Amino acid sequence: MKPNPIKEKSFDFAVGIVNLYQELTTEKKEFVMSRQLLKSATSIGANVREAEFAQSKADFTNKMSISLKEANETDYWLDLLHATNYLDSKEFDKFKLKSQELLRLLVSIVKSSKL
Repeated sequence: MKPNPIKEKSFDFAVGIVNLYQELTTEKKEFVMSRQLLKSATSIGANVREAEFAQSKADFTNKMSISLKEANETDYWLDLLHATNYLDSKEFDKFKLKSQELLRLLVSIVKSSKL
């Protein structure tokens, strides 16, 4: 099977977010925003995986569009956690870069799947 960059990157991103969630809840005692981040970030890859076996092109586009929406929501929670000082700049920059990369990939996939 050939490599699937969006599948690999979304999974790796989710693993990083799971670890960040554990850190935020245990060390910083932040539960609300970190939970929202966890849910949206892990949903990106879950929908990418669902799209792999889509029943039609429309189903594929729909699943990838949901992934895009979840990636955008994830980006929001990262911004909010940083603005409220739960994420320092170094950690924020690391996750923000990966989030932006996923957003660009997903926008490209969704646009090309609608052609």
